[in-house]
Amino acid sequence: MLPVPDGLDGMRVDAGLAKLLGLSRTVVAELAVAGDVLLDGRPAGKSDRLVAGSLLEVSLPEPDAPVDVVAEPVEGMTILHEDDDIVVVDKPVGVAVHPSPGWTGPTVVGGLAAAGLRISTSGAAERQGVVHRLDAGTTGVMVVAKSEYAYSVLKRAFKERTVSKGYHALVQGHPDPTRGTIDAPIDRHPRHDYKFAVVSGGRPSVTHYEVTEAFRAASLVDIRLETGRTHQIRVHFSAMRHPCVGDLTYGADPVLARKLGLSRQWLHARKLGFAHPSDGRWVEFTSEYPADLAKALEVLRAES
Repeated sequence: MLPVPDGLDGMRVDAGLAKLLGLSRTVVAELAVAGDVLLDGRPAGKSDRLVAGSLLEVSLPEPDAPVDVVAEPVEGMTILHEDDDIVVVDKPVGVAVHPSPGWTGPTVVGGLAAAGLRISTSGAAERQGVVHRLDAGTTGVMVVAKSEYAYSVLKRAFKERTVSKGYHALVQGHPDPTRGTIDAPIDRHPRHDYKFAVVSGGRPSVTHYEVTEAFRAASLVDIRLETGRTHQIRVHFSAMRHPCVGDLTYGADPVLARKLGLSRQWLHARKLGFAHPSDGRWVEFTSEYPADLAKALEVLRAES
């Protein structure tokens, strides 16, 4: 039991406790629904407001058991570069970066283990060497740290936003203006915990974009991320009413997706550049479009 800090006064229970305890808002909301969050001895709902000085009591769940890394070859995953400090991979669709509860598919970490590559032991057991992530449904280039020094340097580089992260996305319609910056905070969706949304008071999120090719019903967009929030590109373009083609979670047209043969969002991590941990020289790696994304562009170009 502890008093609510002054800094959390007026905040929602789910947002305030997530910040105080380092848990996700989803977990805190589940605790509140289960009656495991008490304010001055009374159960608090997830949307109730915290009051500075109120006595807070939270019954925390037992921690999840560690998720084992299964060394399993990943079909279609290629190594673009490898040295003593880093390994750069081209991640295919349907592959998570690391194991997590409920995920039974292939992972980048497991694929590297199957290839006999030793990666950094820093980070949680199932995330060792992982310094950034891509959604399972997003393809493209990513880097994994092999040495402990590289892990610390790259983690700091991502945090300080000195890494160049370039994506290509096919979005519905025609963004106006054709070049600009989306500066809108992102947080958990207020009603659907499985996705994110532009939310007042969310985490600062900045996306720079430029349309490079326009089709009848969609536009190919070159994107540079300044921040790296979960689902950032998908959320920002959905908020502009130009969701990534095929991204049904964020409002894409299923008819257009079927027409283009897409079963996932058209989103690809095209380029990744950073100062190499060993000597600081700038390195940059590029990933070509996988077959499903390239085919969708062919169909659009033929129509146009």
